Amino acid sequence: MSRLKNPIDAPPQGIFEPGAADDAGPAADFAQEAVDESSSVELDLDAEPAASLFKRGLRAIHEHWKHAPMGPGVYRMIGENGAVLYVGKAKSLRRRVASYTRLTGHANRIARMIALTESMVFVSTRTEVEALLLEANLIKQLKPRFNVLLRDDKSFPYILLTKDERGAQLAKHRGARSRKGDYFGPFANVGAVNRTLNVLQRAFLLRSCENSFFDNRTRPCLLYQIKRCSGPCTGEVSAENYDELAREARDFLAGKSRAVRERLAEEMNAAAEELEFERAARLRDRIAALAAIQGQQGINPRTVAEADVFALHEEAGQFCVEAVFYRAFQNWGNRAYFPRADKSLSAGEVLGSFIGQFYAERPAPKLVLLSHAIDEAAWLAEALSERQEHRVEILVPQRGEKREMVVDAHNNAREALGRRLADSASQMKLLEALGAAFGMEKPPRRVEVYDNSHIMGSSAIGAMIVAGPLGFMKTHYRTFNIKGPVTPGDDYAMMREVLSRRFARLLKEAETPDASDPDAFPQAPDLILIDGGRGQYDAVRAVLDDLGVTGVTLAAIAKGADRNAGRESFFVAGREPFRLAPRDPALYFVQRLRDEAHRFAIGTHRARRKKEFAKNPLDEIAGVGPARKRALLQAFGTAKAVAAAALADLEKTPGLSAATAKLVFDHFHEKG
Repeated sequence: MSRLKNPIDAPPQGIFEPGAADDAGPAADFAQEAVDESSSVELDLDAEPAASLFKRGLRAIHEHWKHAPMGPGVYRMIGENGAVLYVGKAKSLRRRVASYTRLTGHANRIARMIALTESMVFVSTRTEVEALLLEANLIKQLKPRFNVLLRDDKSFPYILLTKDERGAQLAKHRGARSRKGDYFGPFANVGAVNRTLNVLQRAFLLRSCENSFFDNRTRPCLLYQIKRCSGPCTGEVSAENYDELAREARDFLAGKSRAVRERLAEEMNAAAEELEFERAARLRDRIAALAAIQGQQGINPRTVAEADVFALHEEAGQFCVEAVFYRAFQNWGNRAYFPRADKSLSAGEVLGSFIGQFYAERPAPKLVLLSHAIDEAAWLAEALSERQEHRVEILVPQRGEKREMVVDAHNNAREALGRRLADSASQMKLLEALGAAFGMEKPPRRVEVYDNSHIMGSSAIGAMIVAGPLGFMKTHYRTFNIKGPVTPGDDYAMMREVLSRRFARLLKEAETPDASDPDAFPQAPDLILIDGGRGQYDAVRAVLDDLGVTGVTLAAIAKGADRNAGRESFFVAGREPFRLAPRDPALYFVQRLRDEAHRFAIGTHRARRKKEFAKNPLDEIAGVGPARKRALLQAFGTAKAVAAAALADLEKTPGLSAATAKLVFDHFHEKG
């Protein structure tokens, strides 16, 4: 997104280069408001090579300015080796690019960006709204160094109430909305969805089972016995009554909770008057469940039915955006984001860019409340309204309940950022202790820990976890399916394969450097920890030496006697095996790292083993999909029987052609 009061948006008066009259005129024609002096940094033209790089960037931008379109669109600033430095939008691309051709008055961030620019790319759009949406998509896709980046881009869970001829199903949902039904959300996390689903089952007795399970029931399942389902699968409830339950659930999730509770209360009183005390008790329990779900949602608004609230807090050059979701007059949870942004940007600039990226692929509610004004509010509201097919309003409330909602979100943002800064400080101390323990000149920024898991060589996997100043970096975790033949118990061979593949790829990626952010989390490790003793250490050391890897500290952790924690021995180059003091913080940190690697390796191994256990030999036959596989199993019963079948019998299978039958027969009889 373009920035608020950014030097890009408000270029200073000036010329392209002093003394270059032929270049000064065109740039001066598009002069706009001068940037505030307090937010700009004058370049030191006598400081080489910075000044020469800056002038080179100015020339490159000026050459592209000559061919820039006059209308709206999106531009990309390209650096060395095609790396995208910045993505921006403009009402007039030609006017915007001209703002970069001035020699002085740029903020330091903009000056650095200009100095690294070698070329530009322009994309014209029909309207400013299209430019805004395209800019957000490109930022999410390309992750340019000088843009504000939304680093946590996970999808949100929803509650799905299907419209199915078997009867409505209540389910958790992520991803594309391909199933027919009503979607309620977003919820901030899966835990909030699970808690809500748990209570909704007690309140409305709707099925949660999949259709395949539903279609094959001959008697009610356990959920019916514990009063979490009304049993539509075996006709324990009539279709009409079940549809009524589904309608009540839909009304409740749509915000008509008071009407639903009043209706249930009337039914309960009527049942009591008719002396149907068991039915009255069931209705009472349902009302109590509805009261519980409203109580669990936290502070609920009285006048705002649907809104997203975003509040930003800045401290120590870092930003936190707290997002809170309100639907159906209920608080459906909150999530803290920590966008990567230059510390020179204002809160409004960061928030404006964040909002554009947040809604690039997500549906927007009718109301969006912000803690800071953004220049793109009108553009963004128009774009979201056009895409959602309903009016979307973006406000910075000044009073009333809406203002209270923003203040609450801002308090949460401040607390979340405070916790993150405190955790980061503690983590840095641990990294410093770890670097000192292994004789490193400076604390490691990226620590990689490797472990293997297998059972007698089967389902063998290697696992890599990563830790840094912000703790465990789970988006950087990797698993390696061991491809080579593994002799049972040969952990050395497994470790050699894992490290060879990891660093061969890392070295290949290093051959094509880009102008990545030097402050970003590094892709190469400073410290490698291996779960093992001298043998594992020597195996990995040989791999690194063969690949020519330098500048990386390698350490191996051998378990102590009787595998006692605290008695580990460490192997590091140039030192005899040593131990750390029992109360050394570095020792506890190493144990945490090793345990996390072990947990990750074991979990991945179990998942692979489970998948292979359920694997069907028919899955390996190219050209045999689910339908033909089903036909074969229906005809022969098991995959083993299919493998033993004669060609003539396979050809008689309904749904199988002669060519497919021959394919199946050959698969099982030509392996030798």
